[in-house]
Amino acid sequence: MGWFIGIVIVVVIVIGAAWVSLYNHLVRNRLWVTEAWSQIDVQLKRRNDLIPNLLETVKGYAIHEQSTLTKVTELRKLVSEVGDSNPEKKMELSNQLSNQLRSVFAIAESYPDLKANENFLRLQTELSETEDKIAYSRQLYNSSVTQYNIKLSTFPSIIVAKAHHFLPEVVLDTPETERAVPEVRF
Repeated sequence: MGWFIGIVIVVVIVIGAAWVSLYNHLVRNRLWVTEAWSQIDVQLKRRNDLIPNLLETVKGYAIHEQSTLTKVTELRKLVSEVGDSNPEKKMELSNQLSNQLRSVFAIAESYPDLKANENFLRLQTELSETEDKIAYSRQLYNSSVTQYNIKLSTFPSIIVAKAHHFLPEVVLDTPETERAVPEVRF
């Protein structure tokens, strides 16, 4: 009878250790998702900080383009107001802002003096680099979310996830404008 109690104790310890290990993996993966989102947020803030300088530079040259500049300002404000509670909405607004920034850069093509302005060129380069960092951060975020969601839905961690109310995260979609195949003409 003593050996039976010993076996039960060992089984309980093994199951307990496995439970704790699975729980810790889930927590670690959820934290990676949070950290990956914070990387996106840092880049979004950096872009939002650069935009006013860009708009001021463009305003002096492109007086007739106020509607585009106003739209950029409005979207910038909306991205800042969304906060971190709704990553999908924040990225949707961010994608719209990226499209509007492309319009601002297209405007510059009509103004040779603006294209030659050193401040504009520096800001354009910084914003372009920031957009690249946002894209990379989105990839990292989506990868982290995918790993986390796989953990949530595979056995045996699904049991621990359900018991502790872990919820799946949402992968950020690629905007339609970025999915389209670019048209090249010679």
